[in-house]
Amino acid sequence: MKCEHCTRKECSKKSRTDDQENVSSDGASPAKESEEKGEFHKLADAKIFLSDCLACDSCVTVEEGVQLSQQSAKDFLHVLNLNKRCDTSKHRVLVVSVCPQSLPYFAAKFNLSVTDASRRLCGFLKSLGVHYVFDTTIAADFSILESQKEFVRRYHQHSEEQRELPMLTSACPGWVRYAERVLGRPIIPYLCTAKSPQQVMGSLVKDYFARQQNLSPEKIFHVVVAPCYDKKLEALREGLSTTLNGARGTDCVLTSGEIAQIMEQSDLSVKDIAVDTLFGDVKEVAVQRHDGVSSDGHLAHVFRHAAKELFGEHVEEITYRALRNKDFHEVTLEKNGEVLLRFAAAYGFRNIQNMIQKLKKGKLPYHFVEVLACPRGCLNGRGQAQTEDGHTDRALLQQMEGIYSGIPVRPPESSAHVQELYQEWLEGTESPKVQEVLHTSYQSLEPCTDGLDIKW
Repeated sequence: MKCEHCTRKECSKKSRTDDQENVSSDGASPAKESEEKGEFHKLADAKIFLSDCLACDSCVTVEEGVQLSQQSAKDFLHVLNLNKRCDTSKHRVLVVSVCPQSLPYFAAKFNLSVTDASRRLCGFLKSLGVHYVFDTTIAADFSILESQKEFVRRYHQHSEEQRELPMLTSACPGWVRYAERVLGRPIIPYLCTAKSPQQVMGSLVKDYFARQQNLSPEKIFHVVVAPCYDKKLEALREGLSTTLNGARGTDCVLTSGEIAQIMEQSDLSVKDIAVDTLFGDVKEVAVQRHDGVSSDGHLAHVFRHAAKELFGEHVEEITYRALRNKDFHEVTLEKNGEVLLRFAAAYGFRNIQNMIQKLKKGKLPYHFVEVLACPRGCLNGRGQAQTEDGHTDRALLQQMEGIYSGIPVRPPESSAHVQELYQEWLEGTESPKVQEVLHTSYQSLEPCTDGLDIKW
């Protein structure tokens, strides 16, 4: 039996009913586990199930399985408890960064406005012992701006001899892992090299913020709250950065659902607190998002930038035209009957596979494709939009989509802080440091020989 996303004859994803302990690290003693969990003694050990993960094809090695077992609430609570002990040499500054697609989940879950949900979440995390809570929107600003510049460059360089287009987005870790581990060399050159918002946030916290606080990167424990399990895999993909003194940008990823579980089982008194900013601003910053239906908005913002930069056309409203299904949309820029730009959004693996087949045959007519592994986008991440029996909670998803659409949109170009960071942190918008910090590379990897060969 195969999962719906598999492209091979046998699926090696781990079943929920299989023994999950095969990939865990050496178990701690029961006494130690009880001490670590503290008031959250009923919290189930949060593990990533490979049946939840959207990246398939034996892509998780045994070593990665051990690392994934540490991407859990238990690991987060372990650091919180170490900070309460007398040995200050083991204390770490706890920073939590929250993805904007997670906030509608908490707003719906606790029947709050998105602003109140943000303040409630921040207050709860700080009551646990978290020192700073940030919003990752500023990291998405950088990711989008770098994607815009890269698309324009690719457009100018594209030719029959040197094919640079279509540019495929790389902000979704499930899709990127699938491209690297399964699709390989024919597809990788088309992936946008701009880092994802999570990867950029890791650099902001462990490099820029660490310098501002006179901290070494390894002294910070950085947690990201995200809608999907694949973000845990992305944290492993980041590797140990030389720019961060060998530290990992993101130490732990917890899904929205995992955080909600901790909140529900806590009896702590919580005071609503405004989210922090990287710049120490006292004034509370309103919750904002980018112009995406349920994503970080790469398609919309790159489309507007390309229309203006390449053709001098100012685009206000973007019209999405559904094609073969509701998860495949097309956006075009036309002038005098001629199509100047043709962009698409492909969500879910069925649409991704159809797109890839056309690309391999040279029949994909698009300049740019926003690719997301989850049908209906990031709000439908399996870490927050799933029922107990593993199906999509459609009522919750519809509620979250309504909440998300009501959040004010902020163009990435409008952020004064981003422009300041380009100068102060990255030494200019076109400096070598921008390429080093905000861009990445991809590798075509052969199928893993030491993968977790578990069939169901």
